[in-house]
Amino acid sequence: MPKRDTAQRRHAILAYVNAHGETPVEVLASRFAISEVTVRKDLSSLESSGLLLRRYGGAAPLPQEMLAEPAQTLSPHKRAIARAARARIREHNRIIVDSGTTTAALIGELGGLRGLVVMTNSLAVAGALRELEPEPALLMTGGTWDPHSESFQGQVAEQVLRAYDFDQLFVGADGIDIDRGTTTYNELFGLTRVMAEVAREVVVMVEADKLGRRIPNLELPWARIDTLVTDWRLATADAAAIEAQGVTLVVADAPQ
Repeated sequence: MPKRDTAQRRHAILAYVNAHGETPVEVLASRFAISEVTVRKDLSSLESSGLLLRRYGGAAPLPQEMLAEPAQTLSPHKRAIARAARARIREHNRIIVDSGTTTAALIGELGGLRGLVVMTNSLAVAGALRELEPEPALLMTGGTWDPHSESFQGQVAEQVLRAYDFDQLFVGADGIDIDRGTTTYNELFGLTRVMAEVAREVVVMVEADKLGRRIPNLELPWARIDTLVTDWRLATADAAAIEAQGVTLVVADAPQ
C-alpha cells in the first residue's frame, strides 16, 4: 500500500478513536476493512508518535489533560514574532517546532506552504498542524510526557530526533542572558539541545521583555544559536550585544 494511503488510514483511525473512545482492534479492523495485524501495526505507530494510548486488545484517546491548550489570547508581540519567523521558512523545508506558546504561534502562519515536514514534541502544535491547508507531514518525537512543559521529553524522544536531519529549529526561551544565551526554568532541557544538533539553523523566538532574565539553567549557548527573532521593544544596547555574539537578529515590526 502506498505510504500516503497508510498515513491517511492512520489519520482516520486516530480520528475514530478520539471520537468513540476506547476501541477494540476487531472493531477497527471491520470499520476500515483491514486485518487485525495491520490495525496493531497502525496503533503501534500512532502510540510511538504520542497520538494515542494502546490498551489490551485495542486503543484509547490520550487523556484530556494531555491535550489541553492554554486558554489565552496571543499577545501582539507573539503574533508579530511568528510572522517574522514565518518569513524565514521556504516551501518543502524540514523544520522542528519546540513546545511553547511563542513557537506555537508560528503554526497559524504556515498555511499555504507546500511540502513542509514538521517535527514537534508538543501535542498542541501537532493538533494545530492538522488544521492547516495543505497539511504538512507531521512527525512526533514520542517519549515521556512532561506535564510541566506540556511536551514529550527523554531519551526516546532524543533517539527519534537523531534519526533525522532538519533545515530549521524554532525554539522559545524563558529568558535571554546577554552573556550566555537562552535560559529556562525547566530542568529538562536536554531535548532542546538535541534538536539544535540536528538542525542546520537554530531560530530562537522570544519576546523582548525576556531579555536580561538570568535564570540559572542555560539551555542553548550563543554558539548554538543562528538567529534570534524578537519584537520592536528590544533596547538598542541589547540589540548590539546580541549581534556581537555573531547571531542574526530579526526585529518584528509593531502592528499598524
